[in-house]
Amino acid sequence: MPRRLAFLVLVLPTVLAVAEPVVPPELRPFFSPPPEHAGRLGEYRSPLLRDDGSRVTSAAEWPARRVEILEHWHRVMGPWPEPVARPRLEFSERQDRDGVTQHRIAVEVAPGVMQPGFLLLPPARFAGPRPAVLVPFYAPEVSVAYAGPRPLAGQAARLFKDGVPAHRDFALQLARRGFVTLAIGTPGDDAYRPDLRGARCQPLSYHAYLASNCLTALAQRPEVDPARIGVMGHSYGGKWALFASCLDERFACAVWSDGGVVFDETRGAVNYWEPWYLGREEGRIRARGLVTEANPRSGAYRELRAAGRDLHELHALMAPRPFLVSGGSEDPPARWEALNHVVAVNRLLGHTDRVAMTNRPAHSPTAESNAQAFRFLEHFLRP
Repeated sequence: MPRRLAFLVLVLPTVLAVAEPVVPPELRPFFSPPPEHAGRLGEYRSPLLRDDGSRVTSAAEWPARRVEILEHWHRVMGPWPEPVARPRLEFSERQDRDGVTQHRIAVEVAPGVMQPGFLLLPPARFAGPRPAVLVPFYAPEVSVAYAGPRPLAGQAARLFKDGVPAHRDFALQLARRGFVTLAIGTPGDDAYRPDLRGARCQPLSYHAYLASNCLTALAQRPEVDPARIGVMGHSYGGKWALFASCLDERFACAVWSDGGVVFDETRGAVNYWEPWYLGREEGRIRARGLVTEANPRSGAYRELRAAGRDLHELHALMAPRPFLVSGGSEDPPARWEALNHVVAVNRLLGHTDRVAMTNRPAHSPTAESNAQAFRFLEHFLRP
């Protein structure tokens, strides 16, 4: 059994013994589905059903089932490279952002591979060690609302061409609220052609691997409490945050903003089939766009769909860790029919109030949806 999986089997009973935090009133409504979706499970196969069809009926049986799910997804998506035991952090430019200290850094995201980003430290009034949040997105400059002396280039310049993207500066806003934040961007600076550095896994799985090494880097910082590290991302970053938190149990909680929490081939932005996510296939480059008879599925995505697998199995890997779906156009309230499955897993484990969802009409985050997400992270990560 892989080392991390064996570790999980040993520690999970201890995790289950932790007392439930009391959800504050302003968050309470988000932990229950609307009446039309309450108790509904859609057509998703229960993650409590083992691959042989037998059912998990007790908390004691869940760790082995969890390992079975995790091993299946890694087998289909391809193996991760070796983790980086002590990721390097290289510091360069430093700025004061009204009490927040912003460092331009490079972090070792794979053996010998340095990825640019920003490390933000909260104002001095927040005593340490502090909670931390990893914020992945196309370009880290967006996550910090970059206003530094250097001109923008590459993907950052494209994203900023019409001004600062609104309500996507998660890393800066969370730092102002007392979190240490690490903002990173696409490996290779091109989301459509991510640089996998020879890794043999699907690109989205590789993104999760990079996030795992970033988590290690954060956990080794003296300013950070290693038991209180979360991850939050929007859209492309939402997919990245989902896979990172589900595939690495060290993330204490997560916020996934409208990345698509299940496979949905009717929505062009819920595009897990694309070769830069799960559709990578040796010797074939699938044309961009919706799945059609002329442009069929490819790579791991094709195999997962053929086997009836969906992302609700990954959601189940979060239990009993809390997560929030900050839903917009791609994750409407009907997604509760998938989320209800992980609610059932948490119930089996003796936990409630671990799965939440907010909703807004449009894809883009808003001031209100961000405030809800930040409050969620404060509730579960702040002492």
